[in-house]
Amino acid sequence: MKQILAFAFVAMVIAGIMPRVMNRVGEDQAVAAQPTRSVESARPQPQQVSNYRTVTVQSDRQGHFQVEGSVDGRRLDFMVDTGATVVALRERDAGKLGIFPSPRDYTGLTATANGTIKVAPVRLSSLEINGIRVYDVSAIVIPDHALSVNLLGMSFLARVRRFEMANGRLVMEQ
Repeated sequence: MKQILAFAFVAMVIAGIMPRVMNRVGEDQAVAAQPTRSVESARPQPQQVSNYRTVTVQSDRQGHFQVEGSVDGRRLDFMVDTGATVVALRERDAGKLGIFPSPRDYTGLTATANGTIKVAPVRLSSLEINGIRVYDVSAIVIPDHALSVNLLGMSFLARVRRFEMANGRLVMEQ
């Protein structure tokens, strides 16, 4: 059963990454098709210094991006999942944050490798990953038996200035 869950999770991560990879391949081919420029214009242009915070995370041996986060000042570990619409918290970890949904709070549904399960929608006042902070983040609480790790989903990632996954690295900028 764990192998099925692991396979399903890897498939979801790959499904989230492939569109970005294919877009980059198209861009690289378009650049290669451009005519050669003179030596003068081929020199690298000076990069402008920005006031943005950039965070780079290396993937683990399985190709996953594990990050340490802080929810309202309390530390939690996450796995980055571009296939997850929202941040997903395990019940036990939500409890560490003082979030204790009652059975009637489980009003949402989500699809997992084990089928459809009920989830409790919540809002996180702030979520920070290595100095990149987003406020008022949509999240869900999922029963511990349905999720083995907290997921850093698109409700966080879509709100940073830029994020990119390539060559075993995740780069986020705010």
